[in-house]
Formats: sequence, structure tokens, C-alpha cells
Amino acid sequence: MKKEFHIENRRKLYRMLQPESLLVLFAGTEIRKSADAYYPFYADRNFVYLTGIEQKRSVLLVQKDKNGDILERLYLLPKDAMAERWTGKRLNAEEAEHVSGISDVRSLDSLEAQFHELAMSGRFTALCLDLHRQTAEDADRQPHLFARMAREKYPFLTIQTANLWIRQLRTIKQPCEIEALRRAEEITKAGILAMMRASRPGMYEYQYKAEFDRALGQFSPREAGFQSIISAGANNFCIHYDAYTGQAQDGDMVLNDVGAQYDNLITDVSRGWPCNGKFSPRQKLLHECALATSDYLFSIIRPGIKMADVDATIRRYNAQRLIEAGVMKSEDEVGTYMWHGGAHHIGYDVHDAVEKPEIIQPGMVFCVDVGIYHEAWGIGFRLEDNCLVTENGCENLSAGIPRTVEDMEAVIGQ
Repeated sequence: MKKEFHIENRRKLYRMLQPESLLVLFAGTEIRKSADAYYPFYADRNFVYLTGIEQKRSVLLVQKDKNGDILERLYLLPKDAMAERWTGKRLNAEEAEHVSGISDVRSLDSLEAQFHELAMSGRFTALCLDLHRQTAEDADRQPHLFARMAREKYPFLTIQTANLWIRQLRTIKQPCEIEALRRAEEITKAGILAMMRASRPGMYEYQYKAEFDRALGQFSPREAGFQSIISAGANNFCIHYDAYTGQAQDGDMVLNDVGAQYDNLITDVSRGWPCNGKFSPRQKLLHECALATSDYLFSIIRPGIKMADVDATIRRYNAQRLIEAGVMKSEDEVGTYMWHGGAHHIGYDVHDAVEKPEIIQPGMVFCVDVGIYHEAWGIGFRLEDNCLVTENGCENLSAGIPRTVEDMEAVIGQ
């Protein structure tokens, strides 16, 4: 993404800020794994969306005065030759401005004193932070710790959360984001094709994953967009399975739910196929139900319909196909075979942190996910594609990844 993308994102956010507000956003910090080892650092997605900066411990501080004028500062870790020898080069001010478009770049060492000066100036009445928690049990992050400090030291500042405003901005994808998603779809396709071509009875799940990861590694040093779900046989009945220890026996279905990332945009695609390359009559029967449901959804999705209707329609339409196929007798049984929802937004997160809309609008990108799990037959899979809502309908961004029985059989085991 060019710096203009991040500049415009910030401008939109600043318009939502009330006058006399301070806004503080954090990139986050590394998490200790064990002893002196840390997990790879992954910057807060909202921070990256607004600044393009992915360096740990970076902070954005924004002032909006009573007249609505904006001043923004970016705080970075100071240069440290010894630390950089061990953990890599740190951004300098010029590099940070090139990425973010922020010209006022300062050392993180000065943040505490400069925030204190602003808070005590009498010019600000509110402090905005990204205080989102996914669950109530989530540990405190830097914004929560900063809010606690501010309540103690500056009780006259009203604490507000900017999370909902940023979610609103992320809901509609901009042209540069859609182009990045198209590129990510191409990389995802290469990974899925690599797994299909290598597929054979006796192959372990970790070997499928190795094929996927190797293919992605030909395009970018970036890892997959999320923890790959790759399973075979009975393991397909664990929706978010990631152990990779199972072995595909002759006739087993291989399920994968995977995605690449390109320029921070993440895809989410699922395909299921028999490891031996030939769908059994029952496997084909169920897959045709899922495919018909997916194709129907892509034929009707357009601006103006309710987002909730996507999930409901997937469930209802697929239930009818299963009844017609003789798998079910009534829609009351659908919960036996469909275990999860059929639509979620994608973007900077695989389950994108957006404001879930009531009505579908152009520029939204979400999954159309049809899962069928028939435990009695030992068949579990899902067919998941990425839907871009256009002005008059929608586009299947992952349509180029083999999704019919005939197209998959033509590739598997090549």
C-alpha cells in the first residue's frame, strides 16, 4: 500500500474524532514464548491499516484541537546499534514518513513526557484508544494499560474507544485493497494446486501443509495469512483442526481451509477432495450439493440485500439440495450436517474486524462458505470462496481455483 492509502484512512478517522481529543494507537509489542524466545511479532492490524508501520512498540499520537485542526506524531524505538545487531534494523524518521506519510517522527523515549504535557495543557477533554477485546477473558494490551494509567493520572479526560470507527472504515475495501486480494488469490491458488497435485493415499497432513507452504514461499517471505487448516478423514470433523499429524487413507477426503496474504490483505479459501483423486458416489453427491449452493449464492448476492440473509440462504438452499439428494428428510435435520456459519468478511484479518453491516454494499468482500459434515459416511469438507460485491452483483475472486468435481479430478495426483 502506498502512503496515500494510510493518509486517507487517517483523515477519515480524524473526522470522527470530536474536537479537544487526543488519540493514541499502538502497534503492540512482542510476546514471550519461553525463556528468552519470543513469538514472531505481528503488529496490530488497525495500526497497520492507519500507518503502514509494522515495527514493534510504535505509537501514533494525534491531537484534534477545539477548532478541528489536527497534529499527528509517530513515536518509534530509538536507533540502537547493539539491539539492531541482534534483532534487525529499526526504521528511521525518513523511512517511517515514506511508509506512513507522517512527517513528525519522534523517539519513543519522549512519549510519556510529551503526552503528560498535552494532557495537562487544559486543551483536551477526551482520550481515544482502541480498547477492543475479542472476549472478556482477553489479557490487557497496551491500550488497556494506557487507559488505566490515564484514569489514575488524568481523571478529567473522558476515555473513549476508537475501535468501532476503525471497523466502519475497514468494512468497504478500496481499489488498492481489492487488487491486493486478487494477488493473494493467485498465491493461494498456487498453494492449493500444489497440494492437489501431490495428493495420494498415505500422505500425511503435514506433507500437504509443506506443499502449501513451499508454494507460498515462491512468491513472498510472508507466512500464510492465518493458521492453515489441513486435515484428512475423521480429522475433517474438527472445524479448526491444526495438528497435521493424521494420514490420508485411500478414499479419505482431504479438507483444507487456507489463505495467502499479499500487502496485508488475506484470502480464505476451502476445497475438499479425495486423496486418491477420484470422488466416490457419496462424496460426489455431497460436493454437488455444496457447489450448487455456492453457485446459487454467487448468482443472487448484490447490493441492497441483508447480510444476515447470506448465512440464512446458504443454510436453507443447501438443506433443500440435501433433501433432494436423499441425505435428509426435512430441514429440521440441517444442524446434523451443517455446523457453522457461511459468511464472514476478509481483509486485514481473515475474520476481518469490520462493523458487520445490515445491508450489503459495493466494495465489501466476504466468504461464501458451504460446509457439509456427514459423520456416518465419514465425509466432511467445505467449499469456501471469496465474494466481492460490485455495483450490480458480485464476483467470485477465487473462482479460478478448481472447485468442481471434474476440475479437481483433472488436477489431483498430477
